[in-house]
Order: sequence, then C-alpha cells, then structure tokens
Amino acid sequence: MSGTSEPECIFCRIVRGEIPARKVYEDNEMLAFHDINPVAPMHFMVIPKRHITSLGEAAAEDAGVLGRMLAMTGRLAREQGSPEGFRTIVNTGHIGRQDVMHVHIHVIGGPDQLPHMVPRA
Repeated sequence: MSGTSEPECIFCRIVRGEIPARKVYEDNEMLAFHDINPVAPMHFMVIPKRHITSLGEAAAEDAGVLGRMLAMTGRLAREQGSPEGFRTIVNTGHIGRQDVMHVHIHVIGGPDQLPHMVPRA
C-alpha cells in the first residue's frame, strides 16, 4: 500500500525531520541513514520517502523507486567502508520479522567477512 506519509510511522517521521537520523544519502525519492542498533561495522538503511508499507504490498508504481534504492546500495556501501561486498536484507511482513511497517533495505558490511545467513551442510 503506497502513500505519501503516515503520521505515526517512525520512518515517515525521520523523512519529515521530526526525528533526527545520521544521514548517509538523501535525494527527492529516498533517504539512507545509519541504523541505531548496528549488527556490523557498517549498517545503514535505505528507505523511500513515500510511505510503502512493505515489499509484500508494493505496487507496480513503486518499482522505479525500489529499483533506484537497490541500485544505490553498492555506491553507498563502498562510501561507508565496505568496498569488497555487503549484504542487503528486506524483512517483509510479520513472518519476515519486519519491525517497522515502512519498506526498508538494511545494508550490512564492513572490513570483515559476514557470517553465513544459513548454515552450510
């Protein structure tokens, strides 16, 4: 479900400047900022400025901004100190453990190799 802004959404409040964030990047359509509880030396999120509840509810009209967000992750990861790779995570809905109901891409990396997400047999 897409819209312009949700009054109580924490990420919409960050976009509106009501809650401070350590910005990594900003343009007319998206915002990237450091995660307040990083799980790796480099951990930031990329969000659309327009409220999109989740990837599971994204519509065809959201494809442009979502694609641009993904395309920006490599440049931003390199600039933030992870030139040799990174992980992207998009938690979706209750089953996917999405905590903030505003689509966001976690970009995680740093100087050391990340652990495997799924144990190898």
